[in-house]
Amino acid sequence: MSGSFSKLNKGCGQAARGQPTEQRFSILPHPAKSNNPADLTDSGPGFNGNPGFQACRARDPHVPSQEILNKLEVPLSREELRKRAEELNKK
Repeated sequence: MSGSFSKLNKGCGQAARGQPTEQRFSILPHPAKSNNPADLTDSGPGFNGNPGFQACRARDPHVPSQEILNKLEVPLSREELRKRAEELNKK
């Protein structure tokens, strides 16, 4: 059985063909056509492509209407929150 594995290993890889097994690295060209960084910005899909997502174009904060505020629950007190935290930490 070990003989069949050695036959397989001899036929595989670059070392069997007399080529070196070292990795080769090469330098690829940079995608820039000019030295201007603005040429590399992509105005396609994404956060930079949509002006609504840019912070400098942000509008005022959202203030909910009185109808939405009336539908919200009353926040729990500190004592109620501590009691709830103790309940959760016991388990």
